Amino acid sequence: MSIYDYILETGEGRIFKLDEWKGKVILIVNTATGCGFTPQYKDLESMYEEFHEKGLEILDIPCNQFANQAPESDEEIHQFCTLKYNTQFPQMKKSDVNGPNQLPLYAYLKSQQDFKGFGKGVKAIAMNVMLKKIDKDYKKNPDIKWNFTKFLVDRQGHVVARFEPTEKMDLIKEEIQKLL
Repeated sequence: MSIYDYILETGEGRIFKLDEWKGKVILIVNTATGCGFTPQYKDLESMYEEFHEKGLEILDIPCNQFANQAPESDEEIHQFCTLKYNTQFPQMKKSDVNGPNQLPLYAYLKSQQDFKGFGKGVKAIAMNVMLKKIDKDYKKNPDIKWNFTKFLVDRQGHVVARFEPTEKMDLIKEEIQKLL
């Protein structure tokens, strides 16, 4: 299997085949509208505007698996993102990224890039403390830990990096630029 073998559904019910993006750099992110990391939409949209013409695609997959932070309908989520953050990149149907109902795409992404930690800093420490209360062994599995986890795919379809939500957006931007 490769990244291009996966098919998703948009919030409007349109079938979306990832092979439509062969030759592009892709950033895949699970999102939520009511999360402390939701303002990352601003940075994502900025990167999209700056690099889309050079071959960057961003794939937004809303998810409500983390503290019920995306309870809205697909239409309401789309309205929130376009009105508050002026997002222009494609948004898929709200989906699970972990567990028995996870999108097959996410099983693949996690098999390619394991969880490596939250890094350093105040947000990283806060995430570690919070997750340790939920699952003391959270570091030992590849599951998505929270909203705004990002996977970077190169032009050949290889999943080359995983960024936790605590990662600085500037670093993600640098890695994207290297692939473009």
